[in-house]
Amino acid sequence: MAGVPRRSVTPGTSVVPGAEPFEHDGGDTGVLLIHGFTGTPQSMRPWGTFLAEAGLTVCCPLLPGHGTRWQEMNGTTWHDWFAAAEDAFIRLRERCSTVFVMGLSMGGTLTLRLAEVYGPALTGVATVNPSLGTDRKVAALAPALSRVIPCVVGVGSDIKAAGTAEVAYRRLPLRAFVSLRELWAVTVADLGRVTSPILTFRSRVDHVVEATSGRILLAGATSSTVSERILENSYHVATLDNDRHTIFEGSLQFVDTHTVVSR
Repeated sequence: MAGVPRRSVTPGTSVVPGAEPFEHDGGDTGVLLIHGFTGTPQSMRPWGTFLAEAGLTVCCPLLPGHGTRWQEMNGTTWHDWFAAAEDAFIRLRERCSTVFVMGLSMGGTLTLRLAEVYGPALTGVATVNPSLGTDRKVAALAPALSRVIPCVVGVGSDIKAAGTAEVAYRRLPLRAFVSLRELWAVTVADLGRVTSPILTFRSRVDHVVEATSGRILLAGATSSTVSERILENSYHVATLDNDRHTIFEGSLQFVDTHTVVSR
């Protein structure tokens, strides 16, 4: 695809095996996939492969601070993550006349933010367990804690399927989490600006993102049509879990339906 992607890894820092970004050249319909907080493109690779095999052009960047060491992530903010997603989106638009954006967890948050900023340039939006807030009272202490504690126990690999693991940090960088909370606030405030159709998947049992985020999305996206599908047999990283094919097939049907409508 045309263009030069923004640097997502600090020079001299190695990307852990499996965390690499990926692209697939296909037809004139493109899909940008965005991974989650402390995660990597590994959680999106099977989804991307499925869409590519259906003939779509697919791009999944590695967000800044991810896929190396958790310490690197504490030196980044949501502005860096959004800029990387935005760069990938712009490059995909140069290649494809129709572009969909899909994201997991914080990737879903960034997906919604792109829809808020770029409006009808996104033909459609799909999210899987997008994070838009939390019920955990301790989260409010993060700004103060981040000044004295660099990290806490991580949230990766919340997967029901046996023998499946996510390539993600085992620690949660607190300064980065503080910035994630800022992204939540900005995105929730502007949900009414989203006009692209939204397909959202939500796991019935999710140990990372509470059902509150789903309710916030449904209540806030007042200028869009939102279709929510419940995943009964998966936890948070549903793109690698038992209901993954429901996501893959549902998102492809969503693309097919709205590509025809857009034409």
